[in-house]
Amino acid sequence: MTPDVRDRPGRPARSGSVTVSEDAWESTVRLISEADEIALACHISPDGDALGSMLAVGFVLRSMGKRVAASFGDRDFAVPRLLRFLPGQNMLVPPDRYPPEPDLMITFDSPSVARLGLLEGSVRRARALIVVDHHPSNDGFGTVDLIDARAAATAMLAEQLIYRLGGSLDRDIATCLYAGLVTDTGSFRHSSTTPAAHQMAARLVATGLHTDEIARELWDRSPFGYLKVLAAALDRVRLDDGLVWTYVTRVDRAAYGLPYSELEGIIDVVRRTDEADVAAVLKEDDQGAWQVSTRSKGRVDVAHVCAALGGGGHHNAAGFTSYDSPDATMAKFRALLREA
Repeated sequence: MTPDVRDRPGRPARSGSVTVSEDAWESTVRLISEADEIALACHISPDGDALGSMLAVGFVLRSMGKRVAASFGDRDFAVPRLLRFLPGQNMLVPPDRYPPEPDLMITFDSPSVARLGLLEGSVRRARALIVVDHHPSNDGFGTVDLIDARAAATAMLAEQLIYRLGGSLDRDIATCLYAGLVTDTGSFRHSSTTPAAHQMAARLVATGLHTDEIARELWDRSPFGYLKVLAAALDRVRLDDGLVWTYVTRVDRAAYGLPYSELEGIIDVVRRTDEADVAAVLKEDDQGAWQVSTRSKGRVDVAHVCAALGGGGHHNAAGFTSYDSPDATMAKFRALLREA
């Protein structure tokens, strides 16, 4: 069972206005120092921040002589194509080979236990659990919580953890962290971008990163089938009282052999609509559930709305899972938007 959540070091205020405490950092370093094997996990359908932060810390843990197993809890365990350039993937193991009762487990970029998918059981049975995250909706579920909602990306906390462990940046670690930083800041376009984010980018680039190559892998590549599926999504897009939304079915993807992980960029096209404050894209996964990505231009807190539907995220970017039809899902979403 996960240890009692009361009186734990490092738990931030619900507003996220409190940074990580020194006690939490010290407890984290102690737990890691005492462990021989460490299990790392990030959220399902990992993005650059989740996978990059986890692998970056994994490099340092291995340099300390620790045995490392890293994973994410998807039934179809596969690294998204756009992240396959990240180094360190030999640390990854599928969920069925993940330690069932870790002595020490560290989660990255996951605002809740549910977002860890098939690894949820390991979380609940871990003897000690460190949560590294920057989502405001994360109330803390670890033995120690390294949560700072003011951080532009979980990668910023991962970098600090690396320094606290006595590690340093090399090109592999910097590549992983940079992928996390640029994806969660939208290439430094999002309002979460701070001077600290740019300062961190400078440290990472100084290791000799080829940022143009990283950008090409993340944003400037897609299979031809993506264009056809994007066209289908845009053909059925709807604008409804400040909400623009569309959906992509399994059938859409199957026609072009397009994996679910290729759909992430559609929301960035839909959200450009001038007439809408909020955008949503429903993506049917391989099990038939609808994974809903939402974006706000600032007036509406979509994290609050998505939390009411069992999800979470950030003020301007959040998501949830639905098992209803697209129309029924959006009816619930619109009703909550009217109350927001």
